[in-house]
Amino acid sequence: MSSSYPDTWRRKIVAVTLAFSLIPLVGIGVAIHYQYDSAYDKKVIEADAVIVQNRRAAIELFLDKCVDQIRIISETHSLEQLRDQANLNKIFNVIQSKAKHIIDLNVIDEKGTQLCYVGPYYEKLKSVNYADQEWFQAVMASHVYISDVFPGFREIPHMVIAVATSDTNKVWILRATINSDTISSILRQGQLGSKDDVFIVNRENILQTGTRSSGKIMERAHSPDFSSADGTRVEKINFKGEETIFATSEITKPKWIVVLKDNIEEELEPIYVAQRVVFLALGAGALLIAIAILLTTRFLTNELIRMERKKALSDEMAHHSSKMAAIGKLAAGVAHEVNNPLAIIDATAGWMGDVLRKEDTVNNANLKECEDCVRKIERQVERCRSVVHRLLGFARRMNPTREMTDVNGVLSETIGFLMHEAHQRDISIHTDYDPKLPRTTTDPAQLQQVFLNIVNNAIDAIGKKGEINIRTSHSRNELRIEIGDDGPGIPKEILEKIFDPFFTTKDLGSGTGLGLSISHGIISQLGGTISAMSNDGGGAIFCISLPST
Repeated sequence: MSSSYPDTWRRKIVAVTLAFSLIPLVGIGVAIHYQYDSAYDKKVIEADAVIVQNRRAAIELFLDKCVDQIRIISETHSLEQLRDQANLNKIFNVIQSKAKHIIDLNVIDEKGTQLCYVGPYYEKLKSVNYADQEWFQAVMASHVYISDVFPGFREIPHMVIAVATSDTNKVWILRATINSDTISSILRQGQLGSKDDVFIVNRENILQTGTRSSGKIMERAHSPDFSSADGTRVEKINFKGEETIFATSEITKPKWIVVLKDNIEEELEPIYVAQRVVFLALGAGALLIAIAILLTTRFLTNELIRMERKKALSDEMAHHSSKMAAIGKLAAGVAHEVNNPLAIIDATAGWMGDVLRKEDTVNNANLKECEDCVRKIERQVERCRSVVHRLLGFARRMNPTREMTDVNGVLSETIGFLMHEAHQRDISIHTDYDPKLPRTTTDPAQLQQVFLNIVNNAIDAIGKKGEINIRTSHSRNELRIEIGDDGPGIPKEILEKIFDPFFTTKDLGSGTGLGLSISHGIISQLGGTISAMSNDGGGAIFCISLPST
């Protein structure tokens, strides 16, 4: 192999891999940019349309409510009642106690003469005649009128709602002045950006509310002319050198236009941040890819140079793998062969027991010893089978079946199985069952296996003369079972290991170390927990918690 070949091969791999890696990455970045921009732009426009429609609906609802209030007062009171200063003042105070949006009330006859007034501008308005006012002519023609904002006799921007009512050939007008600040506050409800604005213009593009940056009330709006807008529209407009979204929605009575000014740069700032993060991530990814390609190519080149040496190593590893496979087969064969002698030993021990039972028990002095040996053989064979069975059960971790279960009943049944052995060892089993313990959905058979393991361990730990205390209780979410004994207890240094597989504190040959491990697995599958503690004065307590449903 020539010395220049690896370098040439390295350069080609780097060039091709970089091209196929970075070109799609750049394409993905460009596509993400335009897709993200388009989708976010669409969402902003849709959101602005919803906002301006909601503001329009809120203003219309407010105005309708005001008209209804004035109409109800007009229709439920006679002209004589309304022109009574004390009575009108009482009505006004009731309105003011509920809401502050009505500033004053006027009662005006059909000739425009003010009959009664309640409000803060009494001195200015006490003797005025409204016959020549535009709003007066409009309400006499349509019976209900909502004005634009105008200065009027008080020379302060305000708007009025007037309702004309007739009674026995008499016509009078009940007029209320509406606080325009209330309308402005309704418009600004909800979140707006720091550069956004929302306001109302009339059909002459005159502002009917205050604004943030679009002019003062009763001035021409510092915005495009929306005086002829109808329905609801959202459009992008390059206004004063800035691309801005304007959303408009028409109010029919009065003929107003709600305008929402939405600064695009502020709205799109989150997407600009996201795009910068994406491009930084793509750039970092491209850099990592380039570094990875260079390192990988160098590695591959070095591997090419060392190929012959690695081939020899590979042959040696293949030979080693073959030997390991042979060992595995041998181990499987040994396991099979061990099972067969165990079966023969068991059968032979049974036959020996049958033969010994037929022997002359009087003349055979060694008969009892032989019988004891046979029983020992049978117990050890059974123990081997039990260990294998329990080990397989531990490995399989079979899924439990669920049914409504009385835990107190399962405990009573378990104690019944062990009562004989406990009695022989002079061990008392005391129970304190919660009489109101609810039934729970669990697997009673597996639960009983857990109780058997723990109570059996307690009997073995006590040995002779002792007590086992079993108690049940419940709370809102769980059932609790405590099984305690007055045996020697569990040393603190091994307390955390007792649920480990094959860990046992019993003498060699007396335990497999699987009982508590299996119990821990069963309780976990049933959705509960199991723990153990050791008292300072001796004895151990196992606590089991199960879901109450």
